[in-house]
Amino acid sequence: MAIPTRIISLNLGSQTIGLAEFRVQAHGGLVLLGYRLRELPVEAAGEEMRRTQMTIALREMLAELHIKRGLVNYALPAQSVFSRFVNLPAIEQEKIEKIVSFEAQQNVPFPIDEVVWDYQLVGGGLDQQVQVVLIAIKVDLLEEINAAVEETGLRTSIVDVAPMARYNAFRYNYSNLSGCSLLAYIGARMTNVLFIEPGKVFSRSVPIGGSSITAAIAKEFGESFREAETRKRRDGFVSLGGAYAEPADPDVARVSKIVRTIMTRLHAELMRSIGHYRGQQQGSRPERIFLCGGSASMPYMREFFKEKLHLPVEFFNPLQNVTVSESAPMLDVTRSAHLLGELVGLALRSANACPMELNLRSASVVRRQELEKRRPFFTVAAACFLVALIGWSAYYTRAAQVTAQSTEALQQKNDTMRAAEARLDKLKKQAASLDTVATPLITAINDRNFWPQILDDLNSRLPEADIWITELAATSGGKVLGAGERRIVESAAPSAAATSPAPATGAAGPAIDGIMVRGLYLYNPKQQEIVLDYFRNLANSPFFTIDPKTPERVIKSNSVPNDAEWAFPYELQLTLRKPVKLP
Repeated sequence: MAIPTRIISLNLGSQTIGLAEFRVQAHGGLVLLGYRLRELPVEAAGEEMRRTQMTIALREMLAELHIKRGLVNYALPAQSVFSRFVNLPAIEQEKIEKIVSFEAQQNVPFPIDEVVWDYQLVGGGLDQQVQVVLIAIKVDLLEEINAAVEETGLRTSIVDVAPMARYNAFRYNYSNLSGCSLLAYIGARMTNVLFIEPGKVFSRSVPIGGSSITAAIAKEFGESFREAETRKRRDGFVSLGGAYAEPADPDVARVSKIVRTIMTRLHAELMRSIGHYRGQQQGSRPERIFLCGGSASMPYMREFFKEKLHLPVEFFNPLQNVTVSESAPMLDVTRSAHLLGELVGLALRSANACPMELNLRSASVVRRQELEKRRPFFTVAAACFLVALIGWSAYYTRAAQVTAQSTEALQQKNDTMRAAEARLDKLKKQAASLDTVATPLITAINDRNFWPQILDDLNSRLPEADIWITELAATSGGKVLGAGERRIVESAAPSAAATSPAPATGAAGPAIDGIMVRGLYLYNPKQQEIVLDYFRNLANSPFFTIDPKTPERVIKSNSVPNDAEWAFPYELQLTLRKPVKLP
């Protein structure tokens, strides 16, 4: 992914909102161009009212930094997110995700489908255990916060958690430190401690912060929370105790003692956290302490913890390796550097690879980012589609021109062919007229040999002896033709007026469709079987339609021989394959 030239980071603290703009240098370093810190009104109780005030304050800071829109990395406060450090046994890399998913279902105090969660491997402890940090936030809460941020014109890129953003900033600016360092963030509602050592990190939150001091002052002086907050800002400092002289103003002295009491409670919680880290997480004892957060800037806070913990204490400087632009107010940067840890850590997420890269994006943000990733492909696809349309348009335009030219050339050829076709039609009509005159003559010529061929076929198929033909007659529809059914003794050719043979079913008018054959056979050894022999021979004739299996349809008469006569008659009814029209 390309590194953006401008990075906007936003820290949504419980009482203070921070907004900063960075520029990325060529070598990956950061340049702080400008920032704004804005405290929310103390009376903004309730999440809905707080988000409304947050949106208003964010719009004002964007206007002051002249930012209209852009991608933003923002951090959620620790109290809005569930976090848990889990130690897993030494397992294969491919099984870690399944184990972490199971651990998330067991540890997150909400149904897993109602939260957005993420995890990060942060190293191993003893016995090669794998340490994992789990974070989760309710879906509806994240959607509401994200909607409030994007209502100002910004678009979400990364959603981090404030302690992990501070951890990334610390590792970036104090990478050369050895041993264990304790980074204590004293905020308005709680204090978050980070134990940081090479290859290991642990976070724990304590419900003691600046609001605890304000609540104690309000109870002590019988004031409203807002009035107590004003008194704390005006008169508050950590009482040094011991032989130090008290302030002349008794109210100021009372406030300082209240502050010291709350800080003593916080010190006890810090010691408990250190013991937990060393006992349960097998960590080392802190060698130094860094303070940050709004309440950490209270006077004598550094001296108090140095006295109690007997360790070097200093304020966390997240701008140690960050270049500050001339446009940023240097005096304000010096005073509030310890408040910019989250803003620097968020900017590093877009500029460099970070040791902690958690991301709690809502479903709507994930869908939009996936769409934005695909947008270049959609753009290229749309461009290809338009190019294809232009190409096809040019192709079809050229094709239309070629078609028009080809059509014109073909039209000219077609006109020439039509003239030739007209001449051919005239010749066809002339040929048809000649065919009308020639057809009867051709038919007569073709039929000239028809009856001689039939007589020759009948004669050639007679058995060699003892049988002969005495009478032939043409039939039509089973009736013998001729005046008075006269018998035809001699073979004769058809008259010149006869038409060519044609199928009986298609002939118009009466036609000769068969021949009646009569004859005699002598008394012989085969007797009447000689007629059947003749019948079988005629079955192979090309002129007659005879079924050899049904002789009774052809042999109409076949007398039984007797001793009284020397010859016996027979009769055959033969059907022509091609009936002949009558003249």
